[in-house]
Order: sequence, then structure tokens, then C-alpha cells
Amino acid sequence: MHKYTLMLASVADVALRGRNVLTVSDLSPLEIGTVLAVAAHLKTGRVAEQLPLLRGKTLGMLFEKPSLRTRVSFEVGMTQLGGHAMVAQGSDFMVGSRETPEDASRVLSRYVDAIVVRTHAHEPLARFAAAATVPVINGLSALAHPCQALADLMTIRERFGTLGGIRVAYVGDGRNNVAASLAEALAMCGASITFGCPPTHRPSEAFLAHVQRLGKPHGSTVRAFSSAIRAVRDVDVVYTDVWTSMGEEHLAERNAAALLPYRVTSELMAAAASHALFMHCLPAHREQEVEAAVIDGPQSVVFDQAENRLHAQKALLVALLTDLRGMPV
Repeated sequence: MHKYTLMLASVADVALRGRNVLTVSDLSPLEIGTVLAVAAHLKTGRVAEQLPLLRGKTLGMLFEKPSLRTRVSFEVGMTQLGGHAMVAQGSDFMVGSRETPEDASRVLSRYVDAIVVRTHAHEPLARFAAAATVPVINGLSALAHPCQALADLMTIRERFGTLGGIRVAYVGDGRNNVAASLAEALAMCGASITFGCPPTHRPSEAFLAHVQRLGKPHGSTVRAFSSAIRAVRDVDVVYTDVWTSMGEEHLAERNAAALLPYRVTSELMAAAASHALFMHCLPAHREQEVEAAVIDGPQSVVFDQAENRLHAQKALLVALLTDLRGMPV
């Protein structure tokens, strides 16, 4: 029996086909595990065997924000799965501007088999997805970045063999979309997270309580510290991101002043466990949020993360567009 068939026998009861994924918490822990299992098998499998999986399928990609990893990984992923991807950018598509999200969604649902949207505000995306009759994937919004979180989980599990009991510290802007999706994903998979950030960039108490609720059944915890050292002490993973997100460039000077004490340095990494990994979703600004010696050093797995965007997104597409059966022998 082919290795794919063996793997799928254990996940056949997971019904993801036709679903939308706008946040990580749209998936259950079992469904996250399924996507990660499929991703691991696709990563190690031959692309030639994967070509029939989405043959004849078209992925529409609507990008209001610039993209490198998201666009290329989804395009390459669809090609490797035998499908086709098309892109509309910038003025070609503005959620809720040129036409209502509902009208755009209903039309595009008649053209393509799934849609990835990379946008600004989350609310128009939610309206777009609610009106769609094909799966909609959030490629990034102001609220969430679930595709990045899935790739992050995959990377951590590759290195440690598990997610349960892993401790992750997120240092810097704890309010951004990457931090939010990462925290939700870790909590649902039995890992714990600490935030190291100034009060101006601390996650809201409501969000921390939300993550705590998600993690409670799985033994996960979440805490926020104003001290970067306290946040990273003895953790397995130190994670950071740029200090200023796209669209907030007018806040760059203020953010830099507030977040300078939270720069990930060799000294800060020394406070983590000796085996600790450094993670960053990229793009990175060396000598700003992270020292070059850290991101380019032996503890860094940032390019593994970037590669795993491809594999995790391929797995998500297969899960949303097929019943996870009938893979070629």
C-alpha cells in the first residue's frame, strides 16, 4: 500500500472539503494535525505523484497587499498539484471598494475552485468568504495570518518531533496578525507561548483570555511580560517579526523607539534553552528587530519556515478541495 494511503486511513474522518480558513481557530486541533500530516507526506513525496491531485482545478489569488512568499508558494503549490493559479493585484481587486465583497465573491466562485485573499481589514474578507460557494483562504489580513501559522507549526514539529509541551516566546509587537495566529495555533496543539513586549504592543487581555481558553483542554498556557529576558527564559523557540507592519509605515519611528529593548540579540538568545530555535516569518530587517548574527546563525530556521509555506499550503489546498482519498498509488 502506498504511504499516502496509509496516512490517509487515519484522517479519513476529517471533513475539510469546501471549508473556509480565515483564522487558525477555524480548524480544530485534529484538523490542524491532519493538514500537518498531509504537508509532511507531500514534502517527502515525489511531485510527479502529486500532479493528479488537483488537476483541472484553478486557484484565484486576490492580493491588495504586496506578496513574495504567499504568492509564489501558492502558485508553485498549485502547479505541483497539477492545477493552475491566477492573480489579481492592486487596482484589479479592492475588497469592498470597486464592488461589494459579496458581489465579487459570488462572481469569482463561478470561475475558480478556491480563492486566496491577501487584504487589509478582516471584516470585508469575512463578508467575502460568507458569500463564496468555494473555499476561501486568508492569505493575510490585519487580524490573522493562518497560512504562516501552519508553516510555523510544521517547522517546530520537524525539529522537535512534537508540539505538545513546546515553549515559544514571541518578542516584539505582540498585537500583530502573525503573533495572533501563532498563539492560537500553539495553544490548540499543546504548546505554550509567552509574549515579551512593551505595554503599547501587548496583546489585549481579551485576546490573552481567548488563547487561554483555546489552550486549556490541551495543557497550554499563555503569559505576557514587559521583560524580554523573562519571556524567553528557557524556551524552545524565540520568534519575532518586523516592528512595523505593511500599511503602518507612519508608525515606524514610534515603534522603533518602543521596541528597541526587544531586539533579538545573541545575549537574548542565550537566556533561552541551549537548543532553542530562532524563527521569523520574513521579510526581516537585520540589526533592527534581530541581529544578523542570530538570523544568519546556527539556531535560525527562518528559511525552513519559508519553504514550509509551500508544503503547508499545498496540504491545505488538498484538504479543502478533495476528500483526502484517492491519492495515486
